Amino acid sequence: MSAIQLAYTSKKIGDGTKKLGELKEGDSLNIVYPLGNQYSIPNNANTLLVGGGCGVAPLLYLAKHLKEAGNKVTTLLGVRSEKDAVELDAYKEYGDILVTTEDGSFGEKGYPTQHSILEKEKFDYVFTCGPEPMMKAVAAYSAQKNIPCEVSLENNMACGFGACLCCVTETTGGNKCTCTEGPVFNINDLKW
Repeated sequence: MSAIQLAYTSKKIGDGTKKLGELKEGDSLNIVYPLGNQYSIPNNANTLLVGGGCGVAPLLYLAKHLKEAGNKVTTLLGVRSEKDAVELDAYKEYGDILVTTEDGSFGEKGYPTQHSILEKEKFDYVFTCGPEPMMKAVAAYSAQKNIPCEVSLENNMACGFGACLCCVTETTGGNKCTCTEGPVFNINDLKW
């Protein structure tokens, strides 16, 4: 067994995330990785990342790889209030960072799909992760503008190997396990 260094972001919600939050640098943790697929990485494109809720965390790694591939990266995060806006400085390393808050305490008031940047700038690719209603709204925006869009589904996953079938999602190609055939899907493949 080999050791890797791991950086993660979590929000204390229950016993599991409370335990993760108690870990200190140098502590050991058993994990199974990598699971599933990943976002596509275009080259020299104008990309938009839209994250909400816990979908804010995984897009940071994508922003890094998009920037390294020569893409312009704009990240749009939707959070409830200013106190929920995390990783902003880290995102700034890879491009522009914009925020919407439901209460208007930071950035533009409203939801990510209501942000003014969506009418001001033309994007070549859209990537999103977060609550399903938000991702469906981002997918609708992308479809209307004829922009390729990929979503990372946040289905509950128990086994991670496609055996338990608790993470199945309906696609145009039949039912697929999010843990093995996802979590990233092109919006054209989902029955939304």
